[in-house]
Amino acid sequence: MDQQVPFIAVEGPIGVGKTSLSNKIASHFYYHLLREIVEENPFLEKFYENIDEWSFQTEMFFLCNRYKQLEDIQKHYLNAGKPVVSDYHIFKNTIFAKRTLKEEQYEKYRKIYDILTEGHPKPNVLIYLTASLDTLIERIQLRGREVEQNIQASYLEQIRQDYEDFMDEFEQNHPDIPVIRLDGDKLDFVKNSSDLDEILSLIEKHIFKGEVIS
Repeated sequence: MDQQVPFIAVEGPIGVGKTSLSNKIASHFYYHLLREIVEENPFLEKFYENIDEWSFQTEMFFLCNRYKQLEDIQKHYLNAGKPVVSDYHIFKNTIFAKRTLKEEQYEKYRKIYDILTEGHPKPNVLIYLTASLDTLIERIQLRGREVEQNIQASYLEQIRQDYEDFMDEFEQNHPDIPVIRLDGDKLDFVKNSSDLDEILSLIEKHIFKGEVIS
């Protein structure tokens, strides 16, 4: 692997519990936690009200902020030998942009994305957390973010399926990056310590023993 210092990324659709799991991983292994900038996006509330009108502004804000975050993480942590766990990875941007942008907008966006992410740090373990639409809706309602209250169920289901398709392709194209797939409908790592222990054991098997997780 190009990046030997542990860099774990947790990914999955909106509301699946990425930040909760990342917090627990960071606390257990004493890793630096990189948290996704979400509510700070000034276009997000307008985006959920009118996706077509505000998608480009929303996606560009996310791209620039995530690029800067990864640049800082690489400089101040990974290059200094300090492990990191992140509740996202920048590749997720293409999932959302491809879904929300018009073709001409996406072509422009993709060119900028490719330039900004060339040479960016890649995770050496990727945790993919997914769940059913009902579970995602329930968790979004429970966490109560005001900007997310206008998310349409149809959009959420599209993103959930887009993640599935992307992750299948990701595993084919990146055999050097182990993917741990977790079913959020069956695992409750917040309430059940045994579920969390199982996840931490899978991570530890790879990070500390160099074994490939299948």
